[in-house]
Amino acid sequence: MGAIIIKIDKRSNRLLSELAKELGGEIIAINDEQYEDIALGRLMDEVKTNENVSKELILKKLKGGTSI
Repeated sequence: MGAIIIKIDKRSNRLLSELAKELGGEIIAINDEQYEDIALGRLMDEVKTNENVSKELILKKLKGGTSI
């Protein structure tokens, strides 16, 4: 089974929710923070390089260190 996330205005959201219920779907409401978490995770998956990077290098970059 798959899932979709649609971010739209409240009126359209209500209409699509009703349609999904009529089609036998399950509706799960999420807040903006949860939506952002999902979007960030998706972006992270898209740019994944499968390279291992040291914790020290990450902390250096976060503190404004020189490029890799």
